[in-house]
Amino acid sequence: MTPFETLANAIIEQAAKDYRLALRYHFKHPENPRYMREVTEIERFFRSDWYTALTDVDGEYLIREIRRRVRVEVAI
Repeated sequence: MTPFETLANAIIEQAAKDYRLALRYHFKHPENPRYMREVTEIERFFRSDWYTALTDVDGEYLIREIRRRVRVEVAI
């Protein structure tokens, strides 16, 4: 793996972790606008040209998958 690929993977991995955490808080506290702003901001990143330049993983797929997993976690 090249240094660029390592950095790109780290950026996406951190964004996914941040998104998962923001979603958990948002699902547990939907009345708090701070969490919705964070969710929206990270989703914007997953749909951005920059994200597309970093990876071939479909951003919409990643959003759906993380949302599905967080819903299961929150429901437990």
